[in-house]
Amino acid sequence: MSPGSVTEVVHFFIAAYSNDLKISAGGGKYEEQENIEVLEMLFTEALEKVKCGKIRDGKTIMLLQYAQLHNLMSE
Repeated sequence: MSPGSVTEVVHFFIAAYSNDLKISAGGGKYEEQENIEVLEMLFTEALEKVKCGKIRDGKTIMLLQYAQLHNLMSE
């Protein structure tokens, strides 16, 4: 992400879910060629991956920081 050179607008959505809400292992619409991989890990593990550089995506980091600041993690 490059502020000033990117005009994309991104909206984040945060919601609680449970395993009984899942209808498959992944997600997305087949007809729109969406191939979404669901990756679940402990919140502390995700923060550690940010710290060591294994998670580098700005959007993901912002959401993790938001969850930490607002005490949304369930661990």
